[in-house]
Amino acid sequence: MKARLILSDGTIFEGLSLGAMGTSIGEVVFNTAMMGYQEILTDPSYHFQLVTMTYPQIGNYGVNPKDFESRRIYAAGFIVREYSPVVSHWQATKSLDEYLKYYDVVGISDIDTRQLTRHLRDQGAQMGMITTSEEPIDILLERIRTGQQLVGRDIACEVTTAEIYEWPMDEESKHDLPLNFKVAVYDFGVKFSILRALYEHGCELRVFPANTSAEEVLAWNPDGIFLSNGPGDPEPVEYAVSTVKSLLGKKPIFGICLGHQILGLALGAKTTKLKFGHHGANHPVKYLPSGAVEITSQNHGFIVDGASLPPSEVEITHVNLNDGTLEGFRHRNLPAYSVQYHPESAPGPRDSRYLFENFIKEMKQFNA
Repeated sequence: MKARLILSDGTIFEGLSLGAMGTSIGEVVFNTAMMGYQEILTDPSYHFQLVTMTYPQIGNYGVNPKDFESRRIYAAGFIVREYSPVVSHWQATKSLDEYLKYYDVVGISDIDTRQLTRHLRDQGAQMGMITTSEEPIDILLERIRTGQQLVGRDIACEVTTAEIYEWPMDEESKHDLPLNFKVAVYDFGVKFSILRALYEHGCELRVFPANTSAEEVLAWNPDGIFLSNGPGDPEPVEYAVSTVKSLLGKKPIFGICLGHQILGLALGAKTTKLKFGHHGANHPVKYLPSGAVEITSQNHGFIVDGASLPPSEVEITHVNLNDGTLEGFRHRNLPAYSVQYHPESAPGPRDSRYLFENFIKEMKQFNA
């Protein structure tokens, strides 16, 4: 069946329907990873986004139950050049098309994703629609332009857990290694791989909803506090910024992605929106204290403005080598630091796993 991708500036791509039939609206972005589409689709940070894969053929290894990053697909839609209906992987239980249909997610294939990516790089990420509807273009464009927007909207509240829970959630995932640190995780859209990484480093984990008060978290008496990744604009998440302000200095704090931005706002910084965001598994980042370069996995459309951080209080630690944007900082006097990228790297290289070890060291020093 035919499908259309329509951008808010009037650009139209015609292709074939992939996954569910229907209509989905979201911000159109592109991801440069060569693999990992299952992890990308289930990353809550992609909530309300239509994700374009720049790698040309997608779907050849299907979907398996071990590589989920959450309980369901969060991407609003999926865009690929060529869909592979042939699945060849010993762990696969579904094809990508079946997986999208199961979660009622609309997709499109057989469009020129190279042309689309160049257009988004030139014009910027923008709202768009994937649809199998045959309604006139002017009606569909009006729905895009008058519908919900990404900027100025708190969507972390739409993906956070409704209730407190402990990780792992099943007995099969538990190991016999000692758990030496209690870590409270603020869930702004946390990925399972982040929880796995913390757990593998000996952390007992309790995951809290995004709007949990500082008093409730501190009542559990954690050794450290982790601020997770998540989708959208950080500025509307004012309740989290206020909470983090009251937690500073009381426990070691480690933030990534949206958690990094929330920590920045709590320290008085400003955030801005990138033209087309950083989405992929090949972004070079320089760690300034050592000069080492890490290849990182990234997924964000907003950044902390490094010039707005108070230099007497905050040290910039990481910089993106592609565009010079801020990728990490730490407080000079308080045990609080964060990075913009994803050190759990799912998908992506594992150059940045040392950050979890640094968090363990921070908790040891604080307790000592």
